[in-house]
Amino acid sequence: MDSLTPQEITTMFLALGVLLLSARLLGELARRFRQPTVLGEILAGILLGPTLLGTVAPGVSAVLFPARGGGALVLDGLTTLAIVLFLLVAGIEIDLATVWRQGKVAVLVALCGVLLPFSMGFAAAWWAPQLVGFQPGPPPLAFALFMATALSISALPIIAKILMDLNIYRSDLGVTVVAAAVFNDLLGWLVFAVVLGMVGGDHGHAMPIAHTVWLTIGFTLAMLTLVPWLIHRLLPWIQAYASWPGGVLGFALSLCLLSAAFTEWIGIHAIFGSFLAGVAIGHSSHLREQTRTTIDQFVSFIFAPLFFASIGLRVNFATHFDLALTATLLVLAFSGKVIGSALGGRLGGLAWREAWGTGFGMSAQGTMGIILGVLALQFGLITQQVFVALVVIALVTSLVSGPLLQKVLRLKKPRRFSDHVVSEGFVRQLKAVNRSGVIGELADALTTAASLDGEAVRQAVLARERVMATGIGMGVAVPHARLEGLKAPLVAVGLSPLGVDFDAPDGLPAHVVCLILTPQQDDGAQLEILADIAATFRNESLRDKILQVSGYTQLLALLRSEKGG
Repeated sequence: MDSLTPQEITTMFLALGVLLLSARLLGELARRFRQPTVLGEILAGILLGPTLLGTVAPGVSAVLFPARGGGALVLDGLTTLAIVLFLLVAGIEIDLATVWRQGKVAVLVALCGVLLPFSMGFAAAWWAPQLVGFQPGPPPLAFALFMATALSISALPIIAKILMDLNIYRSDLGVTVVAAAVFNDLLGWLVFAVVLGMVGGDHGHAMPIAHTVWLTIGFTLAMLTLVPWLIHRLLPWIQAYASWPGGVLGFALSLCLLSAAFTEWIGIHAIFGSFLAGVAIGHSSHLREQTRTTIDQFVSFIFAPLFFASIGLRVNFATHFDLALTATLLVLAFSGKVIGSALGGRLGGLAWREAWGTGFGMSAQGTMGIILGVLALQFGLITQQVFVALVVIALVTSLVSGPLLQKVLRLKKPRRFSDHVVSEGFVRQLKAVNRSGVIGELADALTTAASLDGEAVRQAVLARERVMATGIGMGVAVPHARLEGLKAPLVAVGLSPLGVDFDAPDGLPAHVVCLILTPQQDDGAQLEILADIAATFRNESLRDKILQVSGYTQLLALLRSEKGG
């Protein structure tokens, strides 16, 4: 039996360690700047791939990421497994019942949001193929269908995250967008499955295309009807008699891999099977939210970063970037998706503003667009120039979708006080024992973080304190003031083991004091930050934990972990 040599094993672990560490670090950095994590993960691969490392130190790049041999096969196998597991998670997030609950409007948004960009993409690829990067080799029909699908796909995970960030995920509009994205994804993957079947004969699939098509349709119907029914009745038994969460996790992953094997065998890529397995599992109300989270974290923090970082290892993004091609595809994808979805929303009875909001919400291609590009490149459907263009489009549409949706709906993103706590403003142990002293101590801390007059700040806060005491109860106080000339909110946090009397309604002394300074001209900042502090510290466990932190980093980590981000 063939096996890896000791040198190949060493290189494999080194390469995987470097790739995962770089992807996680840059992914967290992107998240810190409120950008999609996938942006940092792909950037890690670009830096380690032929674009940078391969140019600066080609020898090191060739050793770490060999083009052939055992190490290359292991990396290819792991990234294939990663994409299969990622599509399992994407499928679990889909709620089929949501589509039917939203009825006509969701179906119209989905259909129009697919048909217009699909038609534009197909027409461009069929009548002017050179305009969208076609090179002789793949079947023209398969290429046209792929381009149509790639320009009409939506990224449900990215869309859901955008809606959650804007706090409209559970609104009528949010549910409509999610339902339409679910239907959109199902249509897109079904068409793409047929496309892969058309070119599968050159990649080890001997099954006739007709058999592939009817088996795909039958498998899809079974995974959307019979299999969810069986899983719904099987899950309670698994949860009752198997260890938790290992039993459900093992069942979900087994079904995912078996489904992936089946669709690969019939001539459709394995990811289609794993996606439908996720849809079938996620449909059951017996699947606990904590189990969903466990599966999501298992995949999203280990396998997904490896896959998205490996994208940058595939091509040189600098030499294969074609501005004209990228701009053309971006215009087709974005305009078709936004206009089509908006028209669908309007036909469904939405007002124009909400219809345009739906269109911008549906425009994010994100991870799904990237995955389509990776598979098309592997199957020889597209060139490296087209692949780079599709990755850029997926990232650009994901970056602009949220801000445009926010702008057209005239939404203000809820402010969280942890975003405005500065490192200099954290006082681990307050020395003052009275209200005035504590306010002065925290005011002095903030003057080191901004060009402020400490005494002026103190007097402004004390003046507000004399109007009404700022102890909100639960051992928390929120002294605050609005200052002329301040550009952005500032928050200082001080901890007092003994407690300070801030005249709270429950009579308890304040052990956590948050000093809040907001711009005079920003009417909503103070209210939003105060509301967020009150909501945050309702959690008794958090109040106990926060008194044990030893520094600003621990404070920030605790606040964000408790608030989910």
